[in-house]
Order: sequence, then C-alpha cells, then structure tokens
Amino acid sequence: MAVALHPELFPMARAWWLYGLFCLLILASLYLDLRGREGREHVIGHREAIHGVVFWIGLALLFCGGLYCFGLWEFPLDPSLAGYDPRALAKQSSLEFLSGYLIEKSLSIDNLFIFLVVFDFFAVPEKYRHRVLFYGILGAILFRALFIVLGSLLMQISWVPLIFGVFLAFTGLKVAFGPESHPDPSKNMLVRLLQRILPIAPAFHNQRFLVREGGRWLGTPLLLALLFLEFTDIVFAVDSVPAIFAITKEPFLVFTSNIFAILGLRSLFFLLAGMASKFHYLKYGLGFILCFVGLKMSWLDAQFGGHFPTTWSLAIILTALISSGVFSALLQKNKR
Repeated sequence: MAVALHPELFPMARAWWLYGLFCLLILASLYLDLRGREGREHVIGHREAIHGVVFWIGLALLFCGGLYCFGLWEFPLDPSLAGYDPRALAKQSSLEFLSGYLIEKSLSIDNLFIFLVVFDFFAVPEKYRHRVLFYGILGAILFRALFIVLGSLLMQISWVPLIFGVFLAFTGLKVAFGPESHPDPSKNMLVRLLQRILPIAPAFHNQRFLVREGGRWLGTPLLLALLFLEFTDIVFAVDSVPAIFAITKEPFLVFTSNIFAILGLRSLFFLLAGMASKFHYLKYGLGFILCFVGLKMSWLDAQFGGHFPTTWSLAIILTALISSGVFSALLQKNKR
C-alpha cells in the first residue's frame, strides 16, 4: 500500500546542509579524480572501467542505505510528520531514490551512442576522452541542478504534471518506434556559432581546450567536442528530469539520484563503448519506461490516492531493463 501523502521530507529550509554536504562530497571526488590524472592522460582500460563502474554503483547503493538510516533518525523528530510511520517514510524515500537512479541510469545509456559519434567525428584521441567527459559531466551537474530547481517550481502548478506525463509518454513511443538518429555535430548551431566567434586550431594541443598562438586565443577540437556534449546533455535532461519527478516530488531525491547516475556514466562509457551497438532492444525498454512514468505522472498517481506504489514502480522499471538486456543478448547470440 502506498504511503499517504505527506509534507516535503527534505525541505530546503531544514535540509540545506544535506544539499551542501552532498555537493562538497561530489566536488571533492571530482577534484581528486582530476588531480590523480593530471599529467598522465592515458587510455582507460577494461579493468579500470570496471573498477569505476563498481565504485559509483556501490557508492549510490551506500547512499541509498544511508537515506533509509537517516530517515529512521530524522523523520520521528520532524513535527510536520507527526502521525506518519517513520519507517514507511524512510523506506519510501530510499526506494524513490533507487527508482530515480535506475531511470536516469537507463536513459543515460543512450548518451553512450552520442559520445561515440562525437569522439569519432572530432577524431578525439582515446587518451583524452576521459578529460572531455570529466568536464562535460561537471557542466552537466550544473545544468541538471538548474533544471531540477525549475522543475520543482513547475511541479507546484496543478496541470504541469499532466503536461509532463503526456510529453514523456509520447517521447517513449518515439524512442521505441521512431527511426534511430543521432545528432550531427557539423550542423549544431552552438558549434557553428563558436567556430565563428572563436578561431579553431586545426590540430589538437595535447589535452588543452584553449591555446594562445600569435597573440590570440584559439579553441581546439577538444573544446568543440566538449561543447557538443554539453548541448546534447541539455537535450537529454528535458526527458530525464521530468521522468524522475514522476517517481518522486522530492527535489533532493531527484537531484542526488540524477547526479549519481551521471557521475558513473564516464566509467560505463569506457566499459560499454565497444558493445553499445549490440543493445538492439534497449530502445524498447527505454521507450516503455518513459511511457510508464508518463502514465504514472498523468493518470496512475491519481488512481492510487496521489502516489502510485514506489515498490511497484521499481519492479516495473527493473523488469523493463532486464528484459531489454536479455532479449538483446539472445538476439546477438542467435546471430552468431
């Protein structure tokens, strides 16, 4: 049974220190990652990618468990939650985080195809790809934070969830049954605008994004690749952020699940880059998930007293992901 509607579990007025601590931890991890690689750019191997994937997934699961423990400690002390079952609320918040994480992680897999297109188009050497993804994800965190703030404000308007829900459902149908297409960097308006404003060097200058030659600054192809990655992430955020708001109305859970999924994307890219084209049925799984969360936001929540059971949502999302992965593996096996 779904937990009854309740006041916000993580209001900014009381949970500002949670936001601050989370951001500090994320920035510290990114800083240590960058400093650890400074001056030794190299190709990310399979083993290193596996370690990265395990680390970030493990950290997300540890955070999920920490949310549950925090809820058991904090919610009984919150006067606004008097009369609610603290254990049920703690369980719901941790499951909503996990569901949002899985949605963002699954939708982010589509980014792997874009990464491959961009790196191949700009001929980015493999040893510099981690650096581009690092700064690309750093920018993605900032843009996602802005999207989430905007989304949390819009969700207060009664008819916005209906609009978002219908939009996500149509997007899901397009993902599942529409023709596959990837953006062309040469036709991107931002890339073309940058090329007009800032002269672009014809060759790479190690891992640098800007170089100074003949008394003027020049951009490098690495900068163009970074700019295009930032642009595509903004496009993807239009789908992914509303999708997580369909699972939870808590901005803190939307933010943390989104960021954890993005942070692990670098390692996942290097692990699955050579296998991305083999996930033939993934688009059907992703399309189904988008249709489901759209239906949940626009209709199912109202049918279940304002909140569709989180455990059911998690089970449906996991089933869609596992099924699309199994069918993709079977299809690949039968082709051999």
